[in-house]
Amino acid sequence: MVAKVEISPQGPQFSELVQGYWRLADWQMNPAQRLNFLKQHVELGVTTVDHADIYGNYSCETLFGEALALEPSIRDQIEIVTKCDIKLCSDQFPDRKINHYDTSKAHIVESVNLSLSRLQVENIDVLLIHRPDILMDADEVAEAFAELKQQGKVTHFGVSNFSPAQFDLLQSRLDAPLVTNQVEINPLNFEVAHDGTLDQLQMKRTKPMAWSCLAGGAIFSGQSEQQVRVRNELELIRDEVGAASIDQVIYAWVRRLPSKPLPIIGSGKIERVQAAIEALDIELSREQWFRVWVASKGHGVP
Repeated sequence: MVAKVEISPQGPQFSELVQGYWRLADWQMNPAQRLNFLKQHVELGVTTVDHADIYGNYSCETLFGEALALEPSIRDQIEIVTKCDIKLCSDQFPDRKINHYDTSKAHIVESVNLSLSRLQVENIDVLLIHRPDILMDADEVAEAFAELKQQGKVTHFGVSNFSPAQFDLLQSRLDAPLVTNQVEINPLNFEVAHDGTLDQLQMKRTKPMAWSCLAGGAIFSGQSEQQVRVRNELELIRDEVGAASIDQVIYAWVRRLPSKPLPIIGSGKIERVQAAIEALDIELSREQWFRVWVASKGHGVP
C-alpha cells in the first residue's frame, strides 16, 4: 500500500504517488472502465488525482466526472488537484486567436466553477496556477483565492512550473501557504534541482509534485546521445537493485531528492501503477543517483 504524507506543514495529506489523468481522453475507456481504474488505484493507496482544465482539449475533467458520478462515494476517498490559467485555442473556445495565460480573478473563478461542474464535485482539494503568467497581478490572484476558499470551492492552493521568485511573489500576498509547486523532474530534465526551485521547497518543507518523470517516454526509445547514455546507465542500475524495469529506477531516482517529490503516474494501465508502487521499495545509493546525473549531463561533477 502507498502511504499518505503531509505535502506541506499546513497542507493536505496526499498519497506518495499521484495518478495523473492528463491522457484520460486517449485511454478509450467507457465510464464504467474509468470508474474501475479509479477504484483499483485507490484500493492500492494512490488516492491523489491530478487534473487540469485544459487536459484532453478540455475533456478529461468531464470524462473523470462521468465516472465519479457512477459511484459518488469515491469522492470521499480521493484528493483532487486541478489547474487553471492556460487558455488554449480550441473548438471549445472559437473566439481565441492565440494560446495565452490568464490569472485574472474573473478567469480563475470562472475556471474553478467550470472544473467543479465537469468533475461533478462541490470542492477541489488543491487548485494550482498552471504556468507563470507575466501579467499576473498577485493581489488579484489572492482575491480570487480568498473568494474561492470562503465559498468552500477550493481548500488549498499551489502553483505549477513557478520559479522561486514567482513562488515568493504570490506567497507574499496570501494568508495561507502555497502547498506545492508541480514541476518537471526526470533524468533528462532536472533543472529545478539546480535553479533553486527544489532548494526553496525543501526550505519550506513543501513537497513538489513531479510531472513527466518518464520524460514522455523519451528515455525508453530516444536515440540522442543523452537519451542513450541515460538509458544504458538506468539498465545497469536496474540489474544492481533488482528492479523489474527502468521506470522503477526512475521513480526511485526522483524520490531520492531530499525535497521528497511526489511522482505523478501518467499511465492508464493498472499494471504500470502497480510497478510504480513497487518502486517505493527501491533505494538508490548516492553513487547510483550521481551515475544517472553524470549520464544525463555527459560529464562528471565539478
